[in-house]
Amino acid sequence: MAKSASPSLLQGTLDLLVLHALGRGPMHGYAIAQTIHLLSDEVLKVEEGSLYPALYRLELDGAISARWGLSENNRKAKYYEITRRGRKLLAEHQATWTRLSVAVQRVLAR
Repeated sequence: MAKSASPSLLQGTLDLLVLHALGRGPMHGYAIAQTIHLLSDEVLKVEEGSLYPALYRLELDGAISARWGLSENNRKAKYYEITRRGRKLLAEHQATWTRLSVAVQRVLAR
């Protein structure tokens, strides 16, 4: 069987992954996508078309803040950082994810 493309993420899961990545420290968009990809053992791939709307939504919600800076390549890049509100949302999303994944495992085990 051929290896399939990255599985679709449930709504809200991308926010959880982005907030978790930013919990490791401020990052620009490409670094966030790479962090998620590497932490998932290269299973999850976040496309720009999904990532940047999520970042915009999280910034509007006050979960992250953004500032312009220079990337490792000396290019202008927008850096994102998790806020106090974002840390609270991260904890809530993690608890919800844990409950959901346990429930799904129960269903699949029967």
